[in-house]
Amino acid sequence: MFPSVALLSLSFLAITYGQQVGTLTAETHPKLSISQCSTGGSCETLQRSVVLDSNWRWLHSTSSSTNCYTGNTWDASLCPDPITCAQNCALDGADYAGTYGITTNGNSLSLKFVTQSAQKNVGSRVYLLSEDDTTYEMFNLKNQEFTFDVDMSQLPCGLNGALYFVEMDSDGGKSRFPNNKAGSAYGTGYCDTQCPHDIKFINGEANILNWTGSANDPNAGTGQYGTCCNEMDVWEANSNGAAVTPHVCNVQGQTRCSGTQCGDGDERYDGICDKDGCDFNSFRMGDQTFLGVGKTVDTSSKFTVVTQFLTSDNTTSGTLSEIRRLYVQNGKVIANSKASIAGLDAYDSITDDFCNAQKTAFGDTNSFENLGGLPVMGDAFAQGMALVMSIWDDYAAQMLWLDSDYPTDADPSQPGVARGPCPTTSGVPSDVESQSPDATVIFSNIKFGPIGSTYTS
Repeated sequence: MFPSVALLSLSFLAITYGQQVGTLTAETHPKLSISQCSTGGSCETLQRSVVLDSNWRWLHSTSSSTNCYTGNTWDASLCPDPITCAQNCALDGADYAGTYGITTNGNSLSLKFVTQSAQKNVGSRVYLLSEDDTTYEMFNLKNQEFTFDVDMSQLPCGLNGALYFVEMDSDGGKSRFPNNKAGSAYGTGYCDTQCPHDIKFINGEANILNWTGSANDPNAGTGQYGTCCNEMDVWEANSNGAAVTPHVCNVQGQTRCSGTQCGDGDERYDGICDKDGCDFNSFRMGDQTFLGVGKTVDTSSKFTVVTQFLTSDNTTSGTLSEIRRLYVQNGKVIANSKASIAGLDAYDSITDDFCNAQKTAFGDTNSFENLGGLPVMGDAFAQGMALVMSIWDDYAAQMLWLDSDYPTDADPSQPGVARGPCPTTSGVPSDVESQSPDATVIFSNIKFGPIGSTYTS
């Protein structure tokens, strides 16, 4: 996620966060059904649920309702050091609909952008839980396909309705880190290839060392540590554009980073993870008529997204060698767009050859290949990856890397700069939050199974 030159973070205005379990608000996970399909197209319904990320939750003293974190400041008496803070502070249950705008109905999940209750909440991030309702559902999609319907007609410039996989611990780190008493049942253990520093608890410890409040987000900040892992961005999109992007790391599983390992700022390409990824964005690849309002894939109404993860020997144990994309809308199967960039063949899928050619054509650093490329992404799936769904705005780069010209000081006529039709003045969080508070993304009809089993042609 977040293929830009800056560390990006989700924007949220819920007050507090944590690792112990609070009892002031009941935690009831919204139910969400998914389908597992078999060769031939028969599918079995699986009853699952979703859980809110711990970073959004109310964090308070284990002995009272006193906040451990308010605005972007920790309570020094409750949090004098990382371990004591984790022991003193409890994260509580969530009012999913009332506080966070998260609702489910059968196989459908709706994420509303801004919710105003006792406090203002902006954005959300949820994970799919397994049948036991206490661990994350873990996916291995090698030689499989993953399909879902999406309605992002109410998702304007500057917003991102994302569906992706990350290599989190299935129990949210509860077994590895004794100070994490809450685990996946309370949405702990997040990581991705941006090695985000805004996560309040990492490895069961509060990320309070060198904590610095954000200059432009009054409720966010960054600590000394980041949390890293492999990431497969199946869908990052709004009504004006979309990207599918694998990212890889040279470590396996959720890993805490510090210093150069995190790849921050000028050390972006010295870290343990590939922050840029190898993206296929149809607009950026030269077809500006393919996806958007009124275009070939019409984002003004719901459609189906199919992503296929092919291996070199067509087995679930083979080496990941290609990621294919197709769409279904109004009963019609729509093949992915083809690259139309000088110096590139007419690629329509992600392979290591495509990634190498794209990086050369765009003049980008090839950190994806340097850290192992698609085979490493396949290895991550073999270990199991958790499903994430979110809605967010971008305080660091205004989502311009997804839907506009980026970097903004580059010539838009140069290959790779134009990524979408949105103006470079769009996506300012304060504008998006005030002008589009009711923006919503709806993910539904999630299916997975062998190649060709999850959709009809």
